[in-house]
Amino acid sequence: MVTSEASRALAWRDAYVNLAKTVGLAADEMLLADGSIQPLWQPVIEHFETLEKSDIRDLRQAALRLIHENGITYNVHGDPRGTQRPWELDPVPFVISSDDWERIESGLVQRAKLLNLVLDDLYGPRNLINQGLLPPELVFSHQEFLRPCAGIDASRELILGSADMARGPDGRIWIVNDRTQAPSGSGYALENRGISTRLFPGLFGRCKVRRLAPFFRSLIKTLNQLSPTKGNDPRIVILTPGPLAETYFEHAYLAAYLGVTLVQGDDLTVRDRRVWLRSLAGLEPVDVIVRRLDSTFCDPLTLRSDSYLGVPGLLEAIRANNVALANPLGSGVLENPGLMAFLPRIARHFLGEDLKLPSSATWWCGQKTECQYVLENLKNLVIKSINRSPNFGTVFADRLSAAELQVLRDKIKANPDSFVGQERVAFSTLPCLVKDQLQPRHAIFRGTFAAIGKGEFTVMPGGLSRAASGLGDLDVSPRAGGVAKDTWVLGDAPEAFASLWSEEGDRHQLAADERNLPSRSGENLFWAGRYAERTEGTARVLRRTLQNYFDGISRNDGVHDQQLNIMITALHTITETLPLSKSLEAGSRLADSYPEDELLSMLMDQQRIGTLSATLRSFINACYGVRDLWSLDSWRVIDSIDSQWKALQQSKAVFLFSFPNELNSLITQLMALTGLNLESMTRQAGWLMLDTGRRLERSLLLISLLRSMLLERRGESHDYLTMENFLAASDSLVTHQRRYRSQPNAESVLSLMLLDENNPRSLLYQVARVQNHAALFPGKKSTDPLLAEDKFLLRAHTQLKLCDVHELAQVDPVSGRREHLDKLLKNLTTLLIGVSEGMTLTYFSHVKSTSLLG
Repeated sequence: MVTSEASRALAWRDAYVNLAKTVGLAADEMLLADGSIQPLWQPVIEHFETLEKSDIRDLRQAALRLIHENGITYNVHGDPRGTQRPWELDPVPFVISSDDWERIESGLVQRAKLLNLVLDDLYGPRNLINQGLLPPELVFSHQEFLRPCAGIDASRELILGSADMARGPDGRIWIVNDRTQAPSGSGYALENRGISTRLFPGLFGRCKVRRLAPFFRSLIKTLNQLSPTKGNDPRIVILTPGPLAETYFEHAYLAAYLGVTLVQGDDLTVRDRRVWLRSLAGLEPVDVIVRRLDSTFCDPLTLRSDSYLGVPGLLEAIRANNVALANPLGSGVLENPGLMAFLPRIARHFLGEDLKLPSSATWWCGQKTECQYVLENLKNLVIKSINRSPNFGTVFADRLSAAELQVLRDKIKANPDSFVGQERVAFSTLPCLVKDQLQPRHAIFRGTFAAIGKGEFTVMPGGLSRAASGLGDLDVSPRAGGVAKDTWVLGDAPEAFASLWSEEGDRHQLAADERNLPSRSGENLFWAGRYAERTEGTARVLRRTLQNYFDGISRNDGVHDQQLNIMITALHTITETLPLSKSLEAGSRLADSYPEDELLSMLMDQQRIGTLSATLRSFINACYGVRDLWSLDSWRVIDSIDSQWKALQQSKAVFLFSFPNELNSLITQLMALTGLNLESMTRQAGWLMLDTGRRLERSLLLISLLRSMLLERRGESHDYLTMENFLAASDSLVTHQRRYRSQPNAESVLSLMLLDENNPRSLLYQVARVQNHAALFPGKKSTDPLLAEDKFLLRAHTQLKLCDVHELAQVDPVSGRREHLDKLLKNLTTLLIGVSEGMTLTYFSHVKSTSLLG
């Protein structure tokens, strides 16, 4: 008797086979010619066939949750869903047998050696061109052939590279693209592996999947050996274009995983032909740069003068052999698809052997006969530009209309040197989980190699696979909706857990963890702290304002109307915004439509500087700029805040009555993040900058709130309500009630909020904490003279300690204002702004700040 589970498995297989036949049964990785499952795929498929529909939904949700919690993104510019697109991972792995892998690994090592020799020749003797093995037009017209890099007496070794490959209809593995500029994929492969091992822990072990960590251990060893200084503890950095780069997540992830520093171009400077890192303590030498930035952008002094991403003078430091690059500048020339037409002959010339992994048949249109062939067979070919361009990608000519084909033909005729035609290889298909069943999808696999010695390479046993989104589609790119897959290379025996780090360790490695942060990272943490506090403070004032608004509606009296007026004025004061309507005037009754429109705008308008949404977006951006420095738990909180507020922004209808709960949630999450940072971050430069930013911002917000709400005398009943609102908005109402056990008055409120050293919400407490932090900033010595920011802090602390709270509470009988309090708060504002500006000049811009404010 056939069980329901067996019946479901048969139905699954029949459905899959029928779909596979539509795209070519012989080209499917999982199936044999008779439609049965290959033995190496049996454990994986049997596991999926045991799953009910509810199990599959749970599996998908678990994968999505892990992606969401880890913050895995891929930036797609111009995407209506937003720039940061969540990573899409198909849970079904791509399984490769040990025999297949042996052939792939051998072929990739051969290709790495060959490309390495080609690179060295093109920027050296150019024998390939002189002997007619490469047309000079093909090389010299490529945008990544950098003439200033020719003849440099420094290492031109290819350190990292990858190749996109797929199995053709003949069963052989074919190379589709070479990636040697700044190859991506290894970090995403690591994250894919982390997720798949969480989803299938038992299956992973049973399949004897090879691990990835040994590859990265070899990579970090190679990077250490690249250092020109040959010291025990070289400074290695990953140079990224920044948070807007498509693969920025990977840059940040690899920096954290490898234990190196993530930098942008303006973090580095060249002095005396040496590259230096702008750190919080000053300039520190850099030995090795892992380049994730295209070569032409790396040095605006010698290469692209319009680049704001590079390091002026970098090429001069390379010429002096004072810094090593992985990969060397100009390595992108190897990505020229036209080279593929000539690699077979070059392989026989350099290596004396044929390519083990052939490239797709390629015709460079710069040759008359080849161009004629391409034009005559255009509809059956794939057309590529020899230069990567956002305006011309990979074109599948069979998908073009007659008119579009003619336009393409005219482009090739007008500039034949710039185009190649490639044979359209029918890639093999892989099983993907589509809705509730497995379906075949065309896929490619990116294999990654790394140098392990002079001319020797190792290959990651696995990598990044990508599958197309639709049945029969060939475009596997993220922009086209392609999904990623983990790649399982099966071994002969289970592999033991392998850590990235060697067991022995040494003092040099331990000391490396205490190096100073780049100035940009310190500045981002400083502003992350400021924006977090600004967001929280704005949310608290908004929450209290909404409470007054709802109380005014229910009671309909002038007292609450005036309190609402006071709260909205305070809101505009602390956010430095102007009201939408002129109806908000002193003593005037608010128009019925004004408060709701104004409050909704202050909550939701992301384009209006100072609103909660705009401030929250600035906070998220500052956090994202130092993505590599947050703990996993901290990032989960940050991502949760971002996701929830985005969902609110995308709601079709929003109403004020729903916002108190949203504000409660936001404040709770921000407090949770503060607690995590307090308990999890070591008290080093990063935490000092983060907490200093928070304390300075809390001080300035408190001063703004005091000036807006407590300077004027409004009458006994109004003063009591105003002070109660002030305390509630400052998270100190309960503290005041427990301490004084009476209704608030000016002296009690000012004593608690200005001068109480034990109240973590008081101004004196904030100033004292910043003073303590400033004494521990990098590069500080107790014998050094006071910097400008230290003097400002000392003056602010002294003025607070010397002030008389009774005098501050007095109201001038003429003006009706607390003039002494106003004078003190103005002075403190000037001093605290001076502290912030002084820190910027000293630690972030590295400019002497002694002249600030006299």
